[in-house]
Amino acid sequence: MVDTILVFGAHPDDQIFGTGGTVAKYAKQGIKIITIIFSYGESSHPWFKSKFTIKMRVEETLKADKLIGSTETIFFGLTEGNFQKEAKEHNLHKKIKELIKKYKPIKIFTHTTADPHPDHKSTKRLVLKALDSMRFHCDVYTFDVWNPLNIKRTSAPKLIVDVSDTFKTKIKALKCFKSQKMSMLSLMWGVYFKAMNFGLKHHCKYAEVFYKIR
Repeated sequence: MVDTILVFGAHPDDQIFGTGGTVAKYAKQGIKIITIIFSYGESSHPWFKSKFTIKMRVEETLKADKLIGSTETIFFGLTEGNFQKEAKEHNLHKKIKELIKKYKPIKIFTHTTADPHPDHKSTKRLVLKALDSMRFHCDVYTFDVWNPLNIKRTSAPKLIVDVSDTFKTKIKALKCFKSQKMSMLSLMWGVYFKAMNFGLKHHCKYAEVFYKIR
C-alpha cells in the first residue's frame, strides 16, 4: 500500500506557499499527495463573474499541483470569510472524516492559527475538530503563509525538511498563479527569505519547517 499525505489549505496557492518544496520531495519518493482546498478563492477578482474566476483559479491550482507531484486536488467550495458558517451546510465535518478514513494518511499538513488570516485559522480548526472526533492517529503538522519571519515561538516539535533539490519546483509552481501577481509580489520575498534562513540554520541551501501539533 502506498503511503499518503493530506494537505489542507484554505485557498488555491496556500498549499504551495506552505508545503510546496516538501510535497515535491515526498512525491519524488513515491508518496501519494492529496490536496484539499477549502475555497475557490473567487473573491480575488470581484470585478469578474465568480464562475470565470473559479475556472481560472482551479486551472492554475491543478497546473501547480501537478508540478509538485500532487495526485489529486479536491475543492470544498466554501465562500471566503464564511468557513465556520458554511461548514455545517456543506457537511464538512463528515467530508473531512471520509477523506481521512479513505486515505489513512501518514501525515497531515494544514495552516497554523498563528497565521493572521481568519480562513487559515478556520481551516485548522475544522481539520482538527474532524480528526479529534475519530479513532485515527497520524502526525499533524502546521505551516504558515503570512508570517515570513515566523516570529511566534513555540515549544512544539519541529519537522525540518531539506528542500534544496525541490525549491525551484516550488517557485515554478507558484508562478502558475498568474492571476495573483500582486499577492505573489508581496509574498515571494518571504518565500525566499524563510527557505534560505531555515536552510542556513539547518546546514542546507533551502529548508521548510513545520510544527507538530498531534
